[in-house]
Amino acid sequence: MTTSTRGAAKVPAVLVLEDGRIFRGRAYGAVGETFGEAVFSTGMTGYQETLTDPSYHRQVVVMTAPHVGNTGVNDEDPESGRIWVSGYVVRDPARVSSNWRSRRSLDEELRDQGVVGIQGIDTRALTRHLRESGAMRVGIFSGNALPDEGTMLAEVRRQPEMKGANLSAEVATQETYVVPAIGEKKFTVAAVDLGIKGMTPHRMAERGIEVHVLPATATAEDIYAVQPDGVFFSNGPGDPATADGPVSVMQAVLERKTPLFGICFGNQILGRALGFGTYKLKYGHRGINQPVQDRTTGKVEVTAHNHGFAVDAPLDEVSETPYGRVEVSHVCLNDNVVEGLQLLDQPAFSVQYHPEAAAGPHDAAYLFDRFVTLMEAERA
Repeated sequence: MTTSTRGAAKVPAVLVLEDGRIFRGRAYGAVGETFGEAVFSTGMTGYQETLTDPSYHRQVVVMTAPHVGNTGVNDEDPESGRIWVSGYVVRDPARVSSNWRSRRSLDEELRDQGVVGIQGIDTRALTRHLRESGAMRVGIFSGNALPDEGTMLAEVRRQPEMKGANLSAEVATQETYVVPAIGEKKFTVAAVDLGIKGMTPHRMAERGIEVHVLPATATAEDIYAVQPDGVFFSNGPGDPATADGPVSVMQAVLERKTPLFGICFGNQILGRALGFGTYKLKYGHRGINQPVQDRTTGKVEVTAHNHGFAVDAPLDEVSETPYGRVEVSHVCLNDNVVEGLQLLDQPAFSVQYHPEAAAGPHDAAYLFDRFVTLMEAERA
């Protein structure tokens, strides 16, 4: 990716999809070129959390909400130490930031971090196209000397696809760090970082858990060296079919029957560890308004999502696995995609969505309490 940062708002920009569809607008953020997988997010708020979610590594995010950036950027809401999206697409960026916590504009933050974006295009038409044709490779090109359309399309088609991409180690911590419990320490959890969001260990710390965050390459020996009461596998980017290392580590945890909780990529890892397959969704689930039913209670929750892959498990029957019986505990009410797994013979479960939901909603925060309950029962 090449970038420049001067006078982006008046600079022409072009978005080129791998199927040849082209959208023309103006530069937003840094000027240059960038590539990734074009996906759309349906959230009307929480753009700062979206931008800094490591699960968006190598993706160009299209915002379906037409007006973006009105609350600016603050120093409290990032989910990681940097913006991870490869590119950003908005229709009508805010001209003025208005929020008491704002420290700078979104446009300024994108420029400072070298994130190439585009504004002023019909994001509704682009979203409808991605829904019909599926997520695909894309390039954003901006500057006063743009290449011709054929050159831009050829460059987009040379980029790697998301299917088959092994990306967790690129976004995870390189060194173990500890998030201390808030108040009295009750439990110790080893969290395998596959692209973890900052709010996730915080939600556990709020419940008296000391969280040891380990690299994506952590072994079972690394996990049990911290003497955990429970083990957690985080969200993250890429194709779960490539994550053989984390799958084998999770199988070692299942063999020891340690309380286990996984979210998003961690749900897909659990699916593979149990013997299920995974597959790529046509355009994925991304946003903070996805309806999911918890089949264990019958409750319907509005939830935060960011995934392009899913677990291929039977929805309406209990499956036998090498680690005991398992059932689908949560399901998406839009398309019946598996949104959670629960083992019936040992303390392990996972969900495909994001219960930490820093930008909201908070319907699924109880899942951290469910993890605590598993650890309490194991200790008893």
